[in-house]
Amino acid sequence: MFALVDAVAFYASAEKVFDPSIRSKPVVVLTNNDGCICAICPIARKLNIPKFQPFFKIKNYLEQHHVVVRSSNYELYADLSEKMMTVINRFCDDHYVYSIDESFLRFTGFSKIINDWADYGHTIRRAVWRETGLPVGAGFGTTPTLAKAANHAAKKLSGYNGVAVINDEKSRKEILMRMDVTDVWGIGSRLGKKLKLMQINTAWDLACQNPKAMRRMFSVVVERTVSELNGIACLSWDEVKQDKKEIYSTRSFGERVTDLTTLKSALVTHAAIVGRKLRRQKSLTKRIVIFAASSPHEDEHYKKSLLYEFPIPTSDTSVIAKAVSAVIDEIYKPNTRFYRCGIGAVELESESFQQADMFSVSEDKPKMMACLDTINKRYGVGTLSIGSEKLTQTWNMKRAFLSPHYTTRWTDIPIIKCD
Repeated sequence: MFALVDAVAFYASAEKVFDPSIRSKPVVVLTNNDGCICAICPIARKLNIPKFQPFFKIKNYLEQHHVVVRSSNYELYADLSEKMMTVINRFCDDHYVYSIDESFLRFTGFSKIINDWADYGHTIRRAVWRETGLPVGAGFGTTPTLAKAANHAAKKLSGYNGVAVINDEKSRKEILMRMDVTDVWGIGSRLGKKLKLMQINTAWDLACQNPKAMRRMFSVVVERTVSELNGIACLSWDEVKQDKKEIYSTRSFGERVTDLTTLKSALVTHAAIVGRKLRRQKSLTKRIVIFAASSPHEDEHYKKSLLYEFPIPTSDTSVIAKAVSAVIDEIYKPNTRFYRCGIGAVELESESFQQADMFSVSEDKPKMMACLDTINKRYGVGTLSIGSEKLTQTWNMKRAFLSPHYTTRWTDIPIIKCD
């Protein structure tokens, strides 16, 4: 048996954990630079607030309905996510963290112990709520895809109170017939349109297709999805979330940037993020894209991107930062109000199967990077950085509605007064 446990409107729910005054109010959370709405709590969802809508377009509507607006507090969310995963891990013998707010569970030695999976799901939900204050949904299924479908039912379909189980033909058919085909894990909107042209409108319609035929028309991924919907497990934990083929770090500025030093500082910080992500998935990059641009709404829109190739594939932050220094003069343009910049590693290879070069020597310092990663993991990202990374912070993203860092900053720790 498999399960998928994830938080309900995680960012919005996290904002309510340490602020009792907003627990009964509608809450939305904004993306970087307070641009768009990325999380909507169940109370706010009743107001039909559209997700990913630009904040400025519905600001007046939110004010009219007294909606609480918060900027993304990533430090708080990461800390609460770790606590949530620690609690969930106690309830299974195999735990895979899929994203910041959801994780898969596998139960290999529990079938003889657990008679009621729905009751066990409620036990998990109560434990997470009691120890973190986060509401979660739990879906159980005989394959990871069915567990994902059950989780969808637990949170989105009527008749389920936060827990759903697919463990027989009746429950499988009942849930899949009520799911749109685009709600199936791995079926995006573009693929969903093609399937609907073939009169495959629901998850049940997809489950009734011939897997081999689906492979011929689409891909092996769709074939596996059909098999999983029919209770045939095809995915291992390594296949649930594959390594990224490209890694990007890009962000718009909180304030327009006009000077070269600040632009370079921002790009080097993106270099550090890309390097950290490369090392995390044990990859190296052969080429990176470095770019910067003004706002497309400016009278004279400017955008410049350059492709930089390394002699030896790398994941070393200092090496990637040197690449920034090498091209910054070509990217920077005087009297330009830069709105956005970033770095993308676009040609990746595994560090385990690196092809050596007889005529070039790698500049990577793996021990130094391991030390940097260890310190930043223990004391927080940004505790240790290279010299040119943060000469100034005027380019940082705007977070006008930021809540306190309740669990990661001493000055923001909640104070309880007992009279």
